[in-house]
Amino acid sequence: MTAALAPAVLDVAQWQARRRAHEERVDVWLTPHLARRRRGERHPVADFLFTYYSHRPAQLRRWHPGAGVELRDADAAEFGRDYRASTAGVTLDTDGVRARRAESIAWIRSLLAATRGRAPHFGCFGMHEWAMVYRQTREELRHNAWPLRLSAERTAEVVEERGVRCSHFDAFRFFTPPARPLNLLTPTRETQHALEQPGCLHANMDLYKWAYKLSPLVPSELVADAFDLARDIRTLDMRASPYDLAALGYPPVRVETPDGRAEYAAAQRAFAERAAVLRDRLLAAVPA
Repeated sequence: MTAALAPAVLDVAQWQARRRAHEERVDVWLTPHLARRRRGERHPVADFLFTYYSHRPAQLRRWHPGAGVELRDADAAEFGRDYRASTAGVTLDTDGVRARRAESIAWIRSLLAATRGRAPHFGCFGMHEWAMVYRQTREELRHNAWPLRLSAERTAEVVEERGVRCSHFDAFRFFTPPARPLNLLTPTRETQHALEQPGCLHANMDLYKWAYKLSPLVPSELVADAFDLARDIRTLDMRASPYDLAALGYPPVRVETPDGRAEYAAAQRAFAERAAVLRDRLLAAVPA
């Protein structure tokens, strides 16, 4: 563990302004989701981050400053069990958190570092989403309230023609049984550190998961930045999927065509660049 640095000190006006800004930022995302939930409505794109990931809306909204920050005139009870009184206010018990969660932190850090050190690949063209509907009936589709853009037969032909090269276990595990043998790889949880690569949409979307799992060692602003990236990635993921979501305002990226694949790969590269910055910030927040 690195030597502890003197904490940055935020006065009341500073930390309350940061907290307020964070809450206002995430409320833009939370308010429509919670309204849909009260109405019993489902949204195949916008609700994904709240249903697939375990971080609850209230947890995303709750602000914390991260490690190495002292909040003047603050109450430790307001911030939770991981905070302790300091000379002028409260600060995170960084050593205590790292000791209690050492195994999890080491696993996440190792995955982030391994992914950062690997060359990115941009040739999957979103076929993982197609493999999740491959040879399914209408009733079996996960989002069967929405039609497919192509016939079921043509959708299957696209998968067979393009092939599938998915390195991400948590995408692969949702493939239909007949689609799994079509994948070039057979990712498992045990091979995750060896296969995860920085061009993968789902690996970059998962930076949100690693950010909240590393909380409160990382500041809430970083968690929100990762959430923001994951939202944008999810949009591309579903625009390039076999589903027709144009009525929801998501025009398709037609990856079954050369132009669509070029559009997808360009967006994938841009997301990888954004993700690289966030991955570095997460690694810096939990030094070895």
